[in-house]
Amino acid sequence: MGIPTAPPAATMAPDPTTTTLAVLLIGPAGAGKTSVAKYWADHRRVPTAHISLDDVREWVRSGFADPQSGWNDHSEAQYRLARRTCGFAARNFLANGISCILDDAVFPDRPVVGLGGWKRHVGPGLLPVVLLPGLDIVLERNAERTGNRRLTDEEVARIHGRMAGWYGSGLPIVDNSQLDVPTTARVLDDVLARAIASPPNW
Repeated sequence: MGIPTAPPAATMAPDPTTTTLAVLLIGPAGAGKTSVAKYWADHRRVPTAHISLDDVREWVRSGFADPQSGWNDHSEAQYRLARRTCGFAARNFLANGISCILDDAVFPDRPVVGLGGWKRHVGPGLLPVVLLPGLDIVLERNAERTGNRRLTDEEVARIHGRMAGWYGSGLPIVDNSQLDVPTTARVLDDVLARAIASPPNW
């Protein structure tokens, strides 16, 4: 009888908790992107940074183009600038062995400010994952917000409806309607393990 041998390393499931990764967490307002991204970054076993596009946009104080006041050339220019800044930061972190998770409400029907720009700015290894809970959940979470992060119910519903376009896109989608933040982060690890083994075609 032959001696059993360990399976070759190539067949071992990748461990997303110890791999240097660049992750883009997509979802509507109130999906829990920022909370999940922070928790995931806080609890990894390797150095990990969290970069929120909304936070970077709000670095502009005087002259801030608030998208809630209307999406126009000015707000789009500041969005693009923030995205480039996030990408620059992510590449710097990755070059120094620090993983990144970025979060942004990327719309499937707006290719001009869509995934292509993120891929261009961060790099081809970027792993996008969509968080898409039910409308009732995002409305409930939005109601708990204050300041310019709180949207009208109509706007939340409109954004949520547009995000449904990610179904059929080939990107991994997590419905976290019934999941708390730690559980969602564990599901994210499972999704990323599959994405590392077989990267989504996007």
